[in-house]
Amino acid sequence: IVQLLLDKGADVNAHGGMYGNALQDASVEGHTEIAQLLLDKGADVNAQGGLYDNALYAASAKGHTGTVQQLLDKGADVNAQGQEHDNALCAATRGGHTKIVQQLLDKGANVNAQSRLHGNALQAASAKGHTEIVQQLLDKGADVNAQGGFYGNALYAASAKGHTEIVQLLRASRA
Repeated sequence: IVQLLLDKGADVNAHGGMYGNALQDASVEGHTEIAQLLLDKGADVNAQGGLYDNALYAASAKGHTGTVQQLLDKGADVNAQGQEHDNALCAATRGGHTKIVQQLLDKGANVNAQSRLHGNALQAASAKGHTEIVQQLLDKGADVNAQGGFYGNALYAASAKGHTEIVQLLRASRA
């Protein structure tokens, strides 16, 4: 059906609906074939708007590894900040999507990028108890003492949520 609509001249970059555009909608659901059709017809891989602000954020938040790679390969801005939400790295971190976190880091995601609510990816991983992701972020140079977000810093986030192993890991990294 998508191909038929595109063949009939549907605007691949039309804005509207909950997800803002068709590419974000396909990305949030992990529909890589549909996303590819849209991208091949010129969909803007970095279009902003909708519930997740952009397609990369949507795919990262929902854990769709294949879609994330597809969007990165098509030039998605790995450090795009949404208008209402965070960035793809924070989204993947909160969701515990270790492989996506690595994909984003490998493409140059700013490990210390600040978000409105969650401070940064290290703070989000610390609050959610994602020990492996905390280690990934520290290995990439995350600032263990960065301030911001709801908890103020990663150590406070891990402490507030009772994640003893992460507290120890952060303390060993000079938090």
